[in-house]
Amino acid sequence: MPTYKFNIETVPTYHSFSNESGQEFFQFTYAITFTNTGSIPAQLISRHWVITDAKGHAEDVKGLGVIGKQPLLNPGESFQYASGCRLRTSNGTMHGSFFFVAVDGHRFDVPVPLFVLESQGQSAASHTLH
Repeated sequence: MPTYKFNIETVPTYHSFSNESGQEFFQFTYAITFTNTGSIPAQLISRHWVITDAKGHAEDVKGLGVIGKQPLLNPGESFQYASGCRLRTSNGTMHGSFFFVAVDGHRFDVPVPLFVLESQGQSAASHTLH
């Protein structure tokens, strides 16, 4: 029986601070690595992120693929990409999911548990998910 399993690693980094017309912004980057630890090839189709600042303001970000790509990952293969976001506070959180379709037609979401964006230091997390 096929297994549909991915390991997701998140590495957020504080990037910079800017003040634009009196509005403060904190820029963060994050690297995401997903590895197909299952038994069947699967293609990334879309992503969904919920980005929340320290004041509770949440932004939903949805889109096809990541950085314009929809990689097909065979068992044991990994794909890494980097992206970024801006917050109006010096820290916040992100969580979300990736939607995949396996070569056998099975469709599944891979959740990304909450990780912290903070301007004082870095945090990294690694998660094995189904």
